[in-house]
Amino acid sequence: MTVPTADPVGTAWTIEDSEQLYRVPGWGDPYFSINSAGHLTVSPQGDRGSILDLYELVQSLRQRSLNLPLLIRFPDILEDRIDRLNSAFKKAIGRYNYKGTYRGVFPVKCNQQRHLVESYVKFADRYHFGLEAGSKPELMIAMAALNAPGALLICNGYKDSEYLEKAILARRLGKNCIIVLEQMEEVSEVIAVSQRLGLRPVLGVRAKLSTKGEGRWGISAGDRAKFGLTAVEIIRAVEMLREAGLLSELQLLHFHIGSQISSIKVLKDALREAGRVYVELAQLGADMKYLDVGGGLAVDYDGSKSNFYASKNYNIQNYANDVVAEIKDCCEAAKLPVPTLISESGRALASHQSVLIFDVLSVSQVPRVTPAKVGPEDPPLLRNLSETYEGLSLENVLEAYNDVTHFKEQAVSTFNLGYLSLKDRARAEQIYWAALWKIRDLVKQLEHVPDDLEELDQVMSSIYYMNLSLFQSAPDMWAIDQLFPILPIHRLDEEPVERGTLADLTCDSDGKIDRFIDLRDVKSVLELHTPRYDQQGEMEPYFLGMFLAGAYQEIMGNLHNLFGDTNAVHIRLSQQGYHIEHVVKGDTIQEVLGYVQYGAADLVESVRIQTEEALEKGLITLQESQLLLQSYERSLASYTYLSP
Repeated sequence: MTVPTADPVGTAWTIEDSEQLYRVPGWGDPYFSINSAGHLTVSPQGDRGSILDLYELVQSLRQRSLNLPLLIRFPDILEDRIDRLNSAFKKAIGRYNYKGTYRGVFPVKCNQQRHLVESYVKFADRYHFGLEAGSKPELMIAMAALNAPGALLICNGYKDSEYLEKAILARRLGKNCIIVLEQMEEVSEVIAVSQRLGLRPVLGVRAKLSTKGEGRWGISAGDRAKFGLTAVEIIRAVEMLREAGLLSELQLLHFHIGSQISSIKVLKDALREAGRVYVELAQLGADMKYLDVGGGLAVDYDGSKSNFYASKNYNIQNYANDVVAEIKDCCEAAKLPVPTLISESGRALASHQSVLIFDVLSVSQVPRVTPAKVGPEDPPLLRNLSETYEGLSLENVLEAYNDVTHFKEQAVSTFNLGYLSLKDRARAEQIYWAALWKIRDLVKQLEHVPDDLEELDQVMSSIYYMNLSLFQSAPDMWAIDQLFPILPIHRLDEEPVERGTLADLTCDSDGKIDRFIDLRDVKSVLELHTPRYDQQGEMEPYFLGMFLAGAYQEIMGNLHNLFGDTNAVHIRLSQQGYHIEHVVKGDTIQEVLGYVQYGAADLVESVRIQTEEALEKGLITLQESQLLLQSYERSLASYTYLSP
């Protein structure tokens, strides 16, 4: 390995340059920024509270034996998000003189972690915010966690008689539980369970709107949506409830048009259609009181404030204004009382509150060396490459790039045919990479970069190997090409002269990140700093952070290569700066092996037997066998990720 010299840092680089490069103000405001030391900072209470140096916080946590990768949750951010959402609807209700109220619910599916749900319930109590359950296990969480008087418990998802029975009986505990009918089979089932218990449920119906969302979640609505009743089915459900004497218990209309609504226009169209359905249900005799606009309040992952799928062209106040105004207009036109408005804004509430910090283990860089001279006795291919390299200039940079690329391809094909030795092929590649370095330096002087040279950064990008499993910590990046902001949390007062992609610990070619946020677009490389090495040749710590990934990622992560849950810590602001509220240790090797039905004692015994057999055959010494067994048992209790 070639140990690089000191960083070629540009003296004019500022933290403002880093903010612009990584688009921090766009996606991070008001929680994340960069301080004068070049460290990323977090303001858990937004623009109202203290600022923490994230790099110093990570160093402090590492001294407490909380090794990376490390998930840091900031409950204060969750509280601030709840405050902002409630405040937006309060302002909208006042602005439009809306005679109803707003009640938010948090979808438990968004992040089921106990400490997060408990924090949400505590912070949301003053607003009477509730929970939404989409399965029997989530309903059990919600029933146990939710105690706020008047808070709603919205029951979504597939339902059997056991689910319905619990939801109906929960009302006897004072839970404001509303069962949303999403399949026709549930209508007859809820009638049967209600009659068997002798109790009257409060019901809602989910409408399958014709208005379609945009982006990858656009199919959440429309005629082929997974959930919801069509107009024909809604009329049939109304008649079935009327016949059973339960039509007066139909009080809620629910719809959902996508998890990330990037364009406000789509929301307006859906609200208009849903408002009309609500009015018609009331006119059919249902005792309508609630309108649930579902989820979809988007997160601006790339900071572009556009209708790009990883962004949004509106803010929380715009969202609240449109919900209130559209529903008010529909009800006033029909001379009906306005409903209590409900939203299930899980992504917008939970995304910002967690930060994933991971370290770079090593870097594979394109070597920057001066190639050896080529003489007249060398193959013509090498001479052509060398002449092109020596003659490189601003005037011929594009032509030279095309030439060296062609010669490099020729070297491979000539080698495959047996006309070029491995040694000469290596020399050809060395000249090729030296030429690309020279071209890259020249390109920086051009006012306009030719299209063919725009791929140069990707061709020459380094691979930064990260102590992380993409499949465990950010599965949406792999599964659906979700974008999350990623950047170093320190050295941000230095120019990041390297261009790199990220590779994780798994033995999987998909375990890489080569899509990064850009202005209304996606870039294939990330600007990173040149690694530093100490006198022993060891790479100095280099920490990266992944942001806005607090929704869905934890629970959807998988155990690819048996990399388990990461360490997690909950940080709250205090008068002394901060205190650690909770520590949740990441999975040990023994724990993840247990998930796939391996017992630690059985494994140790199997290895012990093998060491005894090896001793008898003279393949291992007694001292070596004991060292192996001790190391094996010690590893079972260790973190699944790599140690510093």
